[in-house]
Amino acid sequence: MGTTTPPRTLAEALRARDDESLAGLLRARPDLLSPVPGDITQLATRAGTRASVVRALEHLDRFALQTAEALAVAPDPAPYGTLLGLLTGDGQDDGEQRDDAGAAITEALPGALGTLREQALVWGDDDRLRLVRTARELLSPSPQHPSPTGLGPTVAEATAGMSPGRLQEILAAAGLPATHDPVSAVTALTALFTDRARMGELLDTAPMEALAVLDRLVWGPPYGEVTPNPAPPVKWLRDRGLLLPVSTRTVVLPREAALHLRAGRAHRVPEPRPPVVAAVAERDPQAVDSAAAGQAFLAVSTVEELLKLWNGGGPVVLRAGGLSVRELRKTATALDVQEPVAAFWVELAYAAGLLASDGEADERYAPTPAYDEWLERSAQERWVALATAWLTATRTSGLVGGQDAKGRALSALGPDLDRSTAPEVRHRVLALLDSLPPGTAPDPETVLARLRWERPLRGAAAGDGTDLRSRIALWTLNESELLGITGRGALASQTRALLTRGPAEAAGLLAPLLPEPLDHVLLQADLTAVAPGPLERPLAEMLGALADIESKGGATVYRFTPGSVRRALDAGQTAADLHAFLATHSRTPVPQPLSYLIDDVARRHGHLRIGAASSYVRCDDEAVLGEILADKRSAALRLRRIAPTVLAALADPASLLDGLREMGYAPAAESADGDVLITRAGAHRTPPRSAPAPVPEGPPVPDTTLLGAAVRAIRAGDNAATVVKAQPDAGPAAPPGTLPRTTPAETLVTVQAAAMTGSTVWIGYVNAEGAASQRVIAPVRVEGGFVTAYDHTADEVRTYPLHRITGVAELAE
Repeated sequence: MGTTTPPRTLAEALRARDDESLAGLLRARPDLLSPVPGDITQLATRAGTRASVVRALEHLDRFALQTAEALAVAPDPAPYGTLLGLLTGDGQDDGEQRDDAGAAITEALPGALGTLREQALVWGDDDRLRLVRTARELLSPSPQHPSPTGLGPTVAEATAGMSPGRLQEILAAAGLPATHDPVSAVTALTALFTDRARMGELLDTAPMEALAVLDRLVWGPPYGEVTPNPAPPVKWLRDRGLLLPVSTRTVVLPREAALHLRAGRAHRVPEPRPPVVAAVAERDPQAVDSAAAGQAFLAVSTVEELLKLWNGGGPVVLRAGGLSVRELRKTATALDVQEPVAAFWVELAYAAGLLASDGEADERYAPTPAYDEWLERSAQERWVALATAWLTATRTSGLVGGQDAKGRALSALGPDLDRSTAPEVRHRVLALLDSLPPGTAPDPETVLARLRWERPLRGAAAGDGTDLRSRIALWTLNESELLGITGRGALASQTRALLTRGPAEAAGLLAPLLPEPLDHVLLQADLTAVAPGPLERPLAEMLGALADIESKGGATVYRFTPGSVRRALDAGQTAADLHAFLATHSRTPVPQPLSYLIDDVARRHGHLRIGAASSYVRCDDEAVLGEILADKRSAALRLRRIAPTVLAALADPASLLDGLREMGYAPAAESADGDVLITRAGAHRTPPRSAPAPVPEGPPVPDTTLLGAAVRAIRAGDNAATVVKAQPDAGPAAPPGTLPRTTPAETLVTVQAAAMTGSTVWIGYVNAEGAASQRVIAPVRVEGGFVTAYDHTADEVRTYPLHRITGVAELAE
């Protein structure tokens, strides 16, 4: 196609592009690559399908979308000046359209038009701009789907099917000369509405009530209901064509009249520039990093505490999947947080692959083997793993407690929490924070306004009719603070490194800001221990088994109780082990009450023995067994004496253990051989589980290699379909797009010659299923009834049976 010949179709416009421009189209609209189009015509057809156009419109920013909306109500084709006038107005609106706004639109319009052209939504030169037909249909007005601009149909569209007599009445009332040609009548009425002087004179004669009606319709919706006997102001407007009938009870303000009242503007408020993200506070960057680091350490500790809580087997999985409300409430109480925050930590551990269901018959949640590997890492590496999982996860914990489209409750770890847009929104929010100076905390409302400007059509989703992107953005800001992504509202330096330079750099920046683990505690006389900071893992694990956490904060307070000491003894520790442990790790002397507590519990530990009968209680002290039988609280256990030192029970051993412990005893379980059973924490793990894969929002963005191969394949297919082919001497030139026909002998001679000269030929080929196709190949070897060639269409070397080649032709120069 010559450089001066304007394209007549979208396919011709795409064919005139260079390879880099085609690659840009495929990068911006990756759905066009599934599968790779066979040629330019197929690419243009696919780019005009409704699903693809809707997806492309959803990814436009507000001004690019306003530009497309203006083209949808402009004549087709429209010159650049007409489009600019629809966005800036005609300047005759009493100064409402400021000069600086017009200058901003004039400056931004080439970029917006370039975006629409790059995505093949607009094609043609500046003097003949065309919006693809599907986009025009989607953005054009109708009674069922009003135009985003609020404009109604044109005079010609609104008067289609109107009787000539009614048109004559309108012309007479408007003061126009009569004509018996309906087309001339529509043309005259359109000319009146687009002539500012004559239109002004007509409106000067309108009653004030009629002008008030126009004011209500001018910015949309342009449709209104009327009665069979309308009020005089409405009748005045209807008689002069300023309101045209759509049905017996509906009238519409025609587009030309509305544009006159709007001073030529398609939009009330064009937005050529994105909203600025404003700052609410500027803080010391070092203070921000320290606050974020402290929260990062707390996040790691909370996830570790959660998984320790479920170490021996967590809550039961609901039949429909997920965590019950009661179990989520229990988890929140154990973590000392609100339920939405508990749901966030649970979902984060799941997204990081540290938590999963065990797949057993009585299915429960439990830590995965990856949790043990995660524990062996440093604190900064564990935080990086959590932050990376959060950034890419499509599971959205903020939805927990809400309802799906069918009114069913959404539960934590349930199957319906994936929102494919979540990772993109999170990255975009953090990118906006990254664009601010270090230490700057943004105003959340301005962040939301910027996101709405960038994707105005992506707000309502998921069937709930709400602005999902804004909700995800707000959740992102809250979760960022919980996770230590931000500190005091501002993006931390380690997060900037994670986003731009990778996990290793982020971990290196975070490490100096985290507190060093301690190897000691401070024992107090009131049976408590104070940890003045984070503890080394072996010390923390042992202390967690020996004592209960009473309070958290800058310093953690542990309390020793008979139950906690018994828990340590059940795990296989002896009284001597516990005394030695406390003496080694306490910076203060071991209080005498604590030593007495340990000795007292150890003396009674294992005095009673529990086994399976269903279960039994064995004790060498007959008086103790008599005391148990006399206690009314033992009635539920249904005990009976079967020997002086043995009681039998109908309850299972686990229930019997719990029941006697609630009564104040310290029984120990025993094996069939009479040995004490030691229960150790952390025994339950799921089979190896991978982290849940994020649900993709759409086709992935192709890399440079794939784009290059796709463009070459499309070009080759287009050549095969459209280029002029040279036929053998005896035949005429084949019409573009038809398969060549040659005899087997001619086919063999031509491909052998091409293999010798290294030239490229065009073949018609029929595969084993009988499907015919055209291919551009460069033969390399011809032998044994097969031709081996580089197939430009498929971008690979292939072998073709000669008997399946219907014909061959050299490509013309």
